[in-house]
Amino acid sequence: MGESDGSTNGGITGTGAAGDSRRRNSNKRQRLEPPPPSLGPRLVLSCAASAVSETCTFPIDMVKTRLQLQQAMTGGEQPTRGALSMAAHIVRGEGLKGLYHGLGAAVLRHACYTSLRIVSYESLRDWVAGNGDAGLGARMFCGAAAGLIGQAVASPADLIKVRMQADGRIIAQGGTPRYRGLWHAIVTVANEPGGIRGMWRGVGPNLTRAALVNLGELTTYDLTKRWVMSLRKGRDDIGTHALSAVASGLFATLFSCPADVVKSRVMAAGPGEQATGAIRCLVTTVRHEGFFALYKGFFPCWARLGPWQLIFWTTYERLRSITGIQGF
Repeated sequence: MGESDGSTNGGITGTGAAGDSRRRNSNKRQRLEPPPPSLGPRLVLSCAASAVSETCTFPIDMVKTRLQLQQAMTGGEQPTRGALSMAAHIVRGEGLKGLYHGLGAAVLRHACYTSLRIVSYESLRDWVAGNGDAGLGARMFCGAAAGLIGQAVASPADLIKVRMQADGRIIAQGGTPRYRGLWHAIVTVANEPGGIRGMWRGVGPNLTRAALVNLGELTTYDLTKRWVMSLRKGRDDIGTHALSAVASGLFATLFSCPADVVKSRVMAAGPGEQATGAIRCLVTTVRHEGFFALYKGFFPCWARLGPWQLIFWTTYERLRSITGIQGF
């Protein structure tokens, strides 16, 4: 009997020790796992990173937009220019500051657009994945949905940006621009026929472009980063971020350039000019200028998206690291 009691007590003691060990290991794992990233800091950090990237690359965006608009601006009466010729033309006619006309609206747009799309994608991806890993189709869906969410909010600022960029043609001809600054542009556009609702003019092609560019950009960056990390033994550093950003810029441009051309032409029309819808603009462009007109400004667009992505993602990932938030 005594022998049996000793055996039982030993079993109970062993079981208790094993349970304590499992609890200690569980607590250790919980301490090692990074906490889920909070919403507010990610919104602020993505907003700050986008402002830096937008300021650095805005002149390229100006050239790209003017290339896409030049046929509509001149009515086909003047020869079309290339990227370098267009940049020189802007500087000659408007000075260096002409390359930054509309920067305030662009930064305002990204403060809404980029912060919302980045946080939305990450939240949707993690929700879809649950305890597993989201597949390609799920990531593509999350990218497109995140683009729609961000652009639905930021579309008025995008309209103001394109209008202010297109104003350069009036300045170059010695005329008075329609808008004296960002606030004047907002008030003027809001007082046009259609009122506040009119600030969502071109929202159709805008949303289409946003869905396509984020489908290409966010999905590619996400998957490329994980692939590069697997090749580099899990190194989540600036080299990984840079390679992933360049790849995402290329695919974002391939997906979005046609919608970007249509969006720019629809949104650039002033209240006194003939307005066209997205489908009509698309058909008219292809009919009169050919299919590849939809890829006008492709290389400036890629040249802009590549550096934009590079600056944004390296800045954003670094800010996350500094503030103790796990990588994207």
